[in-house]
Amino acid sequence: MHQAFQLNDKARSGGPHRLVLLTLRPGTRRFNELMREIGDISKQMLSRTLKRLEQDGFITRTVYPEVPPRVEYSLTELGHSFLEPMRALVAWADQNHRTIAEARERYRGGN
Repeated sequence: MHQAFQLNDKARSGGPHRLVLLTLRPGTRRFNELMREIGDISKQMLSRTLKRLEQDGFITRTVYPEVPPRVEYSLTELGHSFLEPMRALVAWADQNHRTIAEARERYRGGN
C-alpha cells in the first residue's frame, strides 16, 4: 500500500494535521494565530505539521518580503476537498470506537 494512504499512521490521519486543516478552513492564518487557535500544540509540532501538509499539497505557505517577514498559511483546493471525507472518517471512527476497542481487547486476550 502506498505510504500516503496508510490510515494506521496516527499522526497523518488525525491529531495535529486534522486540527490544522480545520483551523485553516475559515481562511488564511499566520503561525501565531494557528498556535492560539489550536491551543495545546508545541511550536515544533506545529512547524513540522505545517511543513508536512505543505509537502503533501494540502496547504500553501506564502512569505511576504517584510521586516519581520510575514508568513501566512491557507488551504489549497486539495485541502478544502479533503475536509468533508475527513469529517466522515472522524464521524465513522467516533461511531465505531467502542467496537474497535472491544476487538483490540479480544485480540490481546487471544494472543
